[in-house]
Amino acid sequence: MACRLAAEPGATGARGARVQRYSIFSLARNALSHHRNWQAAWRSPEPRPEYDVVIVGGGGHGLATAYYLAKNHGITRVAVLEKGWLGGGNTGRNTTVVRSNYLWEDSAFLYEHSLKLWEGLTRELNYNLMFSQRGLISLLSTQHDMQAMEQRCHAMRLNGIDTEMLSLDELRRWVPILNMSASARYPVIGAAVQRRGGSARHDAIAWGYARAADDRGVDIVQQCEVTGFDIKDNRIAAVETTRGRIKAKQVALAVAGHSGVVAGLAGLRLPIESYPLQAWVSEPLKPILDVVINSMSVHVYLSQSDKGELVIGAARDNYNSYGQRGSFQIIESATSAMLELFPCFSRVKMMRTWGGIVDVSPDTSPVIGKLPVEGMYINCGWGTGGFKATPGAGEAYAATIANDAPHPLVRPFGLERFSSGRLIDESAAAGVGH
Repeated sequence: MACRLAAEPGATGARGARVQRYSIFSLARNALSHHRNWQAAWRSPEPRPEYDVVIVGGGGHGLATAYYLAKNHGITRVAVLEKGWLGGGNTGRNTTVVRSNYLWEDSAFLYEHSLKLWEGLTRELNYNLMFSQRGLISLLSTQHDMQAMEQRCHAMRLNGIDTEMLSLDELRRWVPILNMSASARYPVIGAAVQRRGGSARHDAIAWGYARAADDRGVDIVQQCEVTGFDIKDNRIAAVETTRGRIKAKQVALAVAGHSGVVAGLAGLRLPIESYPLQAWVSEPLKPILDVVINSMSVHVYLSQSDKGELVIGAARDNYNSYGQRGSFQIIESATSAMLELFPCFSRVKMMRTWGGIVDVSPDTSPVIGKLPVEGMYINCGWGTGGFKATPGAGEAYAATIANDAPHPLVRPFGLERFSSGRLIDESAAAGVGH
């Protein structure tokens, strides 16, 4: 948990010097205290008997929703219930890529809104999210990939979103360590870039929103698992938890890969399936890769973290599971593809691997909106795209709850699309880019 320093932005002159000296001494004192004297970044209250809104899930989306409920709508009698610790689920188990290069208008507008929020979020939350717009390059190895990417680039530009195709010479200058040989197993014949894409610190988004929501009066209750829902006359009345019964006028679910399980406690069956999504990191290296790389053909992507580690990811495991680990064959396949693209990494050692649980809808687009039970709402089905959508989804979900009606940005993503047939097929954009 982060320590708060007393430094004030914009302090100048003698006052600024005093603030700086205080901050230095405060930092030194806290560094030697072994955390004993650190001020908590947010409270850990006991749950109250009743709230206006209970949010189930203390990851990025749940915490962002709580923050925007308080900030934008003045709803502060809010509790965020987390069965473990904040950010211990998918928020802390992803690969931190942020982008908005989606094909269909519904997706493009939602992710672009989120990207614009990312661009000012460190200042808004007064918390360093380590947001880096280093650019995201998509490598293309087949003519089909080229045609599909050109179509997506045209669609993005029509929607006012930045993107451009790169020539091989431009790509070679940008990523000189990339294997551009025509005899490679996966020859690179083209590329596209979204220069505003990049990455951010995954757990920082949870900590930043948690602190900001707490400052506005939201109760964040950890180690509080939901065990059931009290529903009367098709309206939510209360949430049953391991820390007692909590009455609520509205209940919002934001539990990522376990959405189907939690919704099942309310007698609801969602059109989603859950899969592991793996990632792994290398030993730290000197700076060598200053852009996010994504290969459309071979399903591998990588970037270099601020600590120097190569962060490597692949497509999801196709076996349904709730295990937060993956299979060796996916690691082997994606690593071999990476080495075809970057032979210079062949002797780099891998340090650790992990898995998150993603829930995937039939059209690989999220599900956001009202549930059939009055006063209940759902935010799920993000597949591999949940992290990048955190600010935009949180703001739109909060508006949906506050107004008891879908926000315009998420209206197309309601459950009713699966009966109407108006699907939003983003499998090409969501399959591997994360």
